[in-house]
Amino acid sequence: MPRSIDSPQAEPLLPAWNAFLDGLRELAPAMLDKLPGHLRDDPQTQHEIGRLMLSALAARSIEAIAKDGDHPMFLPSLNIVLNVFQPNADTVYKTAHITPGGSYRLRGQAGSLRIAKIGTMAPPSADGAIQASGYHDINSLKTDGDGMFDVLLSPSRPPDHTGDWWELDPRAHTLLLRQVAYDWSTESDPVISIERLDVPPTRPRPAAADLARRLQELAPGVSRTVMLLIDHVAQLQRQGFVNKFKVWDVGSNYGGLFGQFYYECAYELKDGEALLIESDYPETCAYASLILTNQIFETTDWYNNHSSLNGTQWRLDADRKLRVVVSATDPGVPNWLDTAGYPTGVVQGRWTDCSSNPIPSARKVAVADVVGMLPPDTPRVTEQERERIIRERRARFQQRPLW
Repeated sequence: MPRSIDSPQAEPLLPAWNAFLDGLRELAPAMLDKLPGHLRDDPQTQHEIGRLMLSALAARSIEAIAKDGDHPMFLPSLNIVLNVFQPNADTVYKTAHITPGGSYRLRGQAGSLRIAKIGTMAPPSADGAIQASGYHDINSLKTDGDGMFDVLLSPSRPPDHTGDWWELDPRAHTLLLRQVAYDWSTESDPVISIERLDVPPTRPRPAAADLARRLQELAPGVSRTVMLLIDHVAQLQRQGFVNKFKVWDVGSNYGGLFGQFYYECAYELKDGEALLIESDYPETCAYASLILTNQIFETTDWYNNHSSLNGTQWRLDADRKLRVVVSATDPGVPNWLDTAGYPTGVVQGRWTDCSSNPIPSARKVAVADVVGMLPPDTPRVTEQERERIIRERRARFQQRPLW
């Protein structure tokens, strides 16, 4: 292969490419070693491990190709396809990689989501913990008659700047955009662009050394992604939180959204069994949801299944209690979370900016007995109605800007 005349010192591609392949070669065995023996030996789980690796490779490959702190753009990070780090079903996650200390202009249309926030992510600590140094609220910005905003993000405010300004942590290397839709049918997502102001707008041809570095960093990045939470369900089981909820401190280690309270439990259900969840409900609450994951902490497919619920989708009972049924078999009631065939996984809940953060109770019951355990006025959902609901929510979700 001839060398570029523009980069006479460029190293050959093949060593970097082979190093990338070698970096992935032992990843599947390492992932399986983190799981209990009955899952390691299960062909179904083994191939789900393969799917998780592909999702991580896709997510990190997008970054390896496109991330550029001097010429950034918001890139897909987590979603229904890039199902890593257990994405919330209502949230579209995008990241823009920035150069620490740079100055950036963000502009676009604010949309109408209840939660549309940009987190500034500092470098991981020595133990690998990821923390957000701050979150900026798009809904707090001034907009014109067309809903357009324009904000400067920089370590210090320029003396002559009179518009909206957000202080940027000079250590931050990534911006994380969280677009949380509560009502998929009526709310509109923000439309946003980003540019660095203190460098020229054009970008020269990338140097061979930079392209090589991106390839060299890809395999370690994929490994960190898949290994971070692969044994999270197993840890909950070892801790005794099976069908029993606990608080999960996402903010301290995983860059969780400020003001958001997370709780979770591992579920274990056999055929014909259900988990009946009951909870008090906050007097006021900006956002609340429940989602499921499988045993390797991928979010259960909420796109094709009734596997997530939020505050606009579930029904509160007359006593202001929230009651939700988790099962593989449809119990024929509104508040159902479909395990989609996974006998083990996690039930995870979020209370965001709520007046209280109750921890629900959970008990395992027979699916056949569920209706008799719910209030008498609980509506029934027929098979035909459930199919209509799933088709409608799938269409509404697909119409959001996921990419």
